[in-house]
Amino acid sequence: MLNEIQSQLADLSNHEDGQFLQKYFKTGPGQYGEGDLFRGIRVPALRRLSRKYRDIPIELAEGLLHSAYHEDRLLALFILVLKYARADEAGKAAIYDFYINNTSFINNWDLVDSSAPNIVGAHLSDRGKEPLYLLARSPSMWERRIAVLSTFYFIRRDEFDDALKIAEILLTDKEDLIHKAVGWMLREVGKRNFQKEEHYIKIHYASMPRTMLRYAIERFPEEKRLSYLKGSPSAAI
Repeated sequence: MLNEIQSQLADLSNHEDGQFLQKYFKTGPGQYGEGDLFRGIRVPALRRLSRKYRDIPIELAEGLLHSAYHEDRLLALFILVLKYARADEAGKAAIYDFYINNTSFINNWDLVDSSAPNIVGAHLSDRGKEPLYLLARSPSMWERRIAVLSTFYFIRRDEFDDALKIAEILLTDKEDLIHKAVGWMLREVGKRNFQKEEHYIKIHYASMPRTMLRYAIERFPEEKRLSYLKGSPSAAI
């Protein structure tokens, strides 16, 4: 079955698209996706395949997740998200454990963003959140991004505390992809509770990396947004 799936992936490959995606996902020396390989398959085609193969066992999904090709790993994660949504409690726990034990293969921002909320976030929603705080302090940038993006599941349920606490842990993070992720989640909080987000921004804006702040306040009224960027928000509050 794994050979069958990877044969279909090979058939869908497009060399020119693969070259474009390798540049888009920063796969050059010293870049965040260094060494990643792309077949050149667009997301809609991968989603169609994920629906076709959503009933494969975790062991086969593992074969895809461990592939050198980015699209194979993305397909595996799409499948795992679908499987998690339909699984019983034991099945959900198995998928969550598998995910946490294989984070080294969830190693680009799209892989994290398409899977962490609906597996890690969903699983921890009604459980203890300690694993997220361990991930937020991980030396791995991708595990830290998993921690941030997992809170999107909570935010959608109007539960903001863990998102804000993890954002605070990551205020001094050195990675731009973490700044963007934290700012995005703060913005999502603000879509649902502007007062909650702005209270956080008032306290932390001076110490927030510029990219994080820009992402977080993107939807603020223009005068208020500019006042934060200039470092003088009192005039707009």
